[in-house]
Amino acid sequence: MTRPPLTLYLAAPRGFCAGVDRAIKIVEMALEKWGAPVYVRHEIVHNKFVVDGLREKGAIFVEELSECPDDRPVIFSAHGVPKSVPRAAQAREMVYVDATCPLVSKVHIEAQRHADNGLQMVMIGHAGHPETVGTMGQLPEGEVLLVETPGDVAGLSVRDPERLAYVTQTTLSVDDTADVVAALQERFPAIVGPHKEDICYATTNRQEAVKAMAPKCDAMLVVGAPNSSNSRRLVEVGARAGCEYAQLVQRSTDIDWRALEGIRSVGITAGASAPEVLINEVIDAFCDRYDVTRELVETAVENVEFKVPRVLREPA
Repeated sequence: MTRPPLTLYLAAPRGFCAGVDRAIKIVEMALEKWGAPVYVRHEIVHNKFVVDGLREKGAIFVEELSECPDDRPVIFSAHGVPKSVPRAAQAREMVYVDATCPLVSKVHIEAQRHADNGLQMVMIGHAGHPETVGTMGQLPEGEVLLVETPGDVAGLSVRDPERLAYVTQTTLSVDDTADVVAALQERFPAIVGPHKEDICYATTNRQEAVKAMAPKCDAMLVVGAPNSSNSRRLVEVGARAGCEYAQLVQRSTDIDWRALEGIRSVGITAGASAPEVLINEVIDAFCDRYDVTRELVETAVENVEFKVPRVLREPA
């Protein structure tokens, strides 16, 4: 049978960012240094394939520090943790490694600096997301107010409208965040913003590539996990940028081929915690069904690299 023609637009950059790459490397190096098992508080990154692979190597994933024994190393996920977590680990004399993405750590430092200057914090983020929980947990309860939408800003009850600052979750939609920031600035003209944009370079770059690719595509697939904030934002950005069918898939088995009947062009991208092997799996699935022409849509080149903590570079 003659396969129908299809243009695959491949977003660049896509997939792993430097923070995710570093976090996975931290778990692998910890297993090499201390042997299995090594405990990881929360999924190291939001991707089942990655987590399952590390579990097979000897990582044990838990949600709370209380589930970890005192005599085995524990790693804190890339999303960051409240200050209470390392304090508790220190009190128990545990060996721990913090895999928090350095760009998330930057937001933590920023929040603490504003608090030290007497400012109450407003955080733009998603309630319950581990990064939001970790950032809000850098300061005493009540010192960080959470907003998700411009509508939330109207209901804020602040201590002093002249003494406010805001930070953001690093994986948000750039456009949505801009709307919330505008609402904050309109209601609280004196509010202090970040010295440098909180939304990370990888999130921004992946969204820009999707915006450039979406108008060309009949459909767009984002490879990523359902609990990955930056992956879900890519789906939303694609739909807003002109692609009528934008869907999140964890891997090729999730593709809804019926929904794609009659299409002539598909865009493929991936969230920052999706490995290239899963992206290639999706590409191969289209190559099996269509006569594929590939086109790269590149909007940025990334060469960022973060060092792993010194404790992992020292001999055991």
